[in-house]
Amino acid sequence: MTDGDKTRARPPAWAWALALVVIAAATAPLIHHWLTNPEDQRLVDLEVYRAGGAALLLGRPLYEVITPAPQLLPFTYPPIAAMLAMPFAMLPWAVAQWVWTLGIVAVLAVTVAVCFRPLVAAAAGAAPAGPPWWRRLMRGGAAVPLLIALLTAACAYLMPIRDQFRFGQVGVFLMALCVLDCTVRRPWWPRGMLIGLATAIKLTPGVFLIYLAITGFPRRDGDPEQRRALYMAVFTAALLTLLPFLLVFDDARDYWFRALLDSGRVGANNATTNQSLRGMLLRLYWPAPLTTALWLAAVAVIGWYGFRRARRAYRAGDPMTGIALTGLMAVLLSPVAWIHHLAWLVVVLAALAGTGRDPRRLLAAAAVWLYFTVPVPWWGVSIKALEIPVLSPVVGKLVQNGFGLGAVALVWVLGSGVLDRPARRPAVRPKARTEAAGENGPVGTVEGGDRRKAGR
Repeated sequence: MTDGDKTRARPPAWAWALALVVIAAATAPLIHHWLTNPEDQRLVDLEVYRAGGAALLLGRPLYEVITPAPQLLPFTYPPIAAMLAMPFAMLPWAVAQWVWTLGIVAVLAVTVAVCFRPLVAAAAGAAPAGPPWWRRLMRGGAAVPLLIALLTAACAYLMPIRDQFRFGQVGVFLMALCVLDCTVRRPWWPRGMLIGLATAIKLTPGVFLIYLAITGFPRRDGDPEQRRALYMAVFTAALLTLLPFLLVFDDARDYWFRALLDSGRVGANNATTNQSLRGMLLRLYWPAPLTTALWLAAVAVIGWYGFRRARRAYRAGDPMTGIALTGLMAVLLSPVAWIHHLAWLVVVLAALAGTGRDPRRLLAAAAVWLYFTVPVPWWGVSIKALEIPVLSPVVGKLVQNGFGLGAVALVWVLGSGVLDRPARRPAVRPKARTEAAGENGPVGTVEGGDRRKAGR
């Protein structure tokens, strides 16, 4: 390893400090906007978590508590989530808002650094271009933290991530747990434990149990490390699910046998913000039996395709694509998946970009970023409100489902490997070949020379 490599491998402290400044400057408008909006609209999901923690501290029935008016939101998570939220219930509300919001920023940056590692490493290893002072700066190792900061800033403005700030959501934290568990090379925790924790807190990360199973089995060609991670994940999720039965038995029983079965507790399932397969079908307002049948069929087809392709990606040495596909399954297959559940787009963008050496991949990642940055579903609502024949009921409905349909398209793009296919080169026309032969002699010959030497 050369001295230059060593310098590049360890970015200087000032570069990390500058990266923090970039991230702070980029996220400051979001933080300011959502922490200064009307009090009753501020971080309403964090208020739900705190209400659950406070209910346990005060000995009140967990699944009868609701947040203050005008939201009146019930606690909809497993009991272990309320137990973990108790420290936030003990904090002053203003302090809890800042701690949670800054936590979102920090965890997002860590997730970006992990997911975009191939791109960052390729950029850091490439010869820098530009003025001499810039080349010296980049050779000094500043490329890594600055690139991570810029990618974090870009991801922060994805609409699903903006909604994490808006509502004080837990989605970024759960995504980070699953990503770290699947990608860290030498974890200090038992691999699988973080996926089990995420699954116990909120059921949708349970799709990663399927991911571990299909990549770890069958035994003859599965990855034994994935099998061990699966066992640990199931053990952790089961332990954290059964623990509340020992500590808050009535609440645990109430959740698993009543609250969990009431899908209406989480809000209107046919609302625009529900971009799952079921949400899109519900907005067609067809008879309930037909909607349910179509939903189950769609879940079977897309689930089969998505998990199968995730398994193939993992075996091909592309775990980031496998993780991205599994994250999209968590959104599409769930009965209810709000827009902020699409936080998995951070992983999708990383899988699309790859090492950054393929312009097609970079262009695709940029297009996906732009598409999910603008409020496409709400444009559909506006088109429907115009009440223009054909345009409003047809185009408006498609645009209203834009994020869900976009997620389906991403499953195909990632799963089909369309971006890995070599670009078609235009064939050489016979006329051009003839002209070339006229200038340089007959095609395939070299005047006065050795054919083998020409081949070199």
